[in-house]
Order: sequence, then structure tokens, then C-alpha cells
Amino acid sequence: MEVIVKVYNILPVGKPRMTRADKWKKRPEVMRYRAFCDHVRLLGVELPESNSHITFILPMPQSWSKKKRLQFDGQPHQSKPDFDNLVKALSDAIYADDAHIWDARITKLWGEAGQIIIREIA
Repeated sequence: MEVIVKVYNILPVGKPRMTRADKWKKRPEVMRYRAFCDHVRLLGVELPESNSHITFILPMPQSWSKKKRLQFDGQPHQSKPDFDNLVKALSDAIYADDAHIWDARITKLWGEAGQIIIREIA
């Protein structure tokens, strides 16, 4: 069994709730999401249809002490953004129709810098 690992140094962003006005209105969360989508496309990120493990590494706040940062590094990220919004943002950035993705495992962890790690089990 071969495991292919791809690491992308991208700050993960959850998909915001969209409104009709977002086509012309410049809300900060929507602009952040659109910049994320452009960055993902620019790097050529690919998601396999099945047998993948996607890990979102979310950066710890700079305000945290060194002790707290060491304590939380690599630990599960159990606050917002929700993992389903992270996956929606990533899959919508890559595919116009992401219905053909049928099997993936998702993990959210704390880390020093934002990353997306995609493991494909071939």
C-alpha cells in the first residue's frame, strides 16, 4: 500500500455563508474566501476521489504564551471554523462540481503555521 503525501502551505479558510449581495459587496470574510480559492487554484491543489486523508493545520494565535503553544501544537482543533466548512471551501476552490468525491477523512489540528496536508492511499 503506497501513501502519497502532499503538503500545501496555505492558511485554511472556511466557506462563509453567501448572500446575493456578495457578488458586488466586499465583505471581509468573503474576500478572504475568494483569495483562498485563488491561491488553491494557483498552487494546483488536487483532491483524489477516494481514499484520502485531508489534514487542516490551523495556526495558533500569536497572543498565546510559549507554554500554551507547546501544549496545543499538534492537538485537535475543536473550535471554529467547522471542518465541513473547511472541506467545502477546499473542494469548491478545486472543482466546479465536487459530487464525484465520495470518500475522505478530515482532521483539524493546531500548528505553528497554516497548512493543508493531503494523503492519498493508493
